[in-house]
Amino acid sequence: MIIYPAIDLSGGECVRLYQGDFASKTVYSREPLECAREFQRAGAEWLHVVDLDGARVGAAAQTKTILGLARGTDLKVQVGGGIREPTQIETLLHAGVERVVVGSRAVDAPSEVREWLSAFGPDGLVLAFDVRLKRAVPFPATRGWQTETTTSLWDLLAGYEGSGLRHVLCTDIERDGTLRGPNTELYAEIRQRFPKLDVLASGGVSALADLRALKRISVAGAIVGKALYEKRFALSEALAC
Repeated sequence: MIIYPAIDLSGGECVRLYQGDFASKTVYSREPLECAREFQRAGAEWLHVVDLDGARVGAAAQTKTILGLARGTDLKVQVGGGIREPTQIETLLHAGVERVVVGSRAVDAPSEVREWLSAFGPDGLVLAFDVRLKRAVPFPATRGWQTETTTSLWDLLAGYEGSGLRHVLCTDIERDGTLRGPNTELYAEIRQRFPKLDVLASGGVSALADLRALKRISVAGAIVGKALYEKRFALSEALAC
């Protein structure tokens, strides 16, 4: 299981939201590149970056800062937020980003995103589904979690079968930024329904025990953000476990 320390960008700063609410934003650092370099010094190989402003407005807003993170460290960077066009993906990949995370378009335009998977390859893209549970069924929300959808995660993922899709990032919105622990039941169900997918878990990690629980259900990776900034544990400890 890969640990992905996370940098969420808003206004050029490292921030965290509470359950996706931009009104509940905490600024942790005004120097994203230094944060990334600290993660690298701790032993990280990957960095997960989210352009929160881009996700909110539907257009990339932090590209200069993101490319600075990719070029200013030796980390493999996966980045998302506001990705709506293949030209954006091409620019990021050519500039040194390892993977591009596609969220809202993966929900709203699956036929188009299937073409992107073919064009850029399954290792160049991660499809991200940020979900809220309704009667235990996950439904994605899009555009910075501001728009609810009526198609379940299960139906959306079934629609990508045969597309070459490999990497899926799933966030339980109700857990994100809360330090309440990850929704292991959700990730276990994704693994059971779609065993060929590499699942990245996001939202709620607060302790090393949470990471061990995710490893037991064989997720491919875990996104860790607020727990690091709040010093619940050190990144070196997370990588070791």
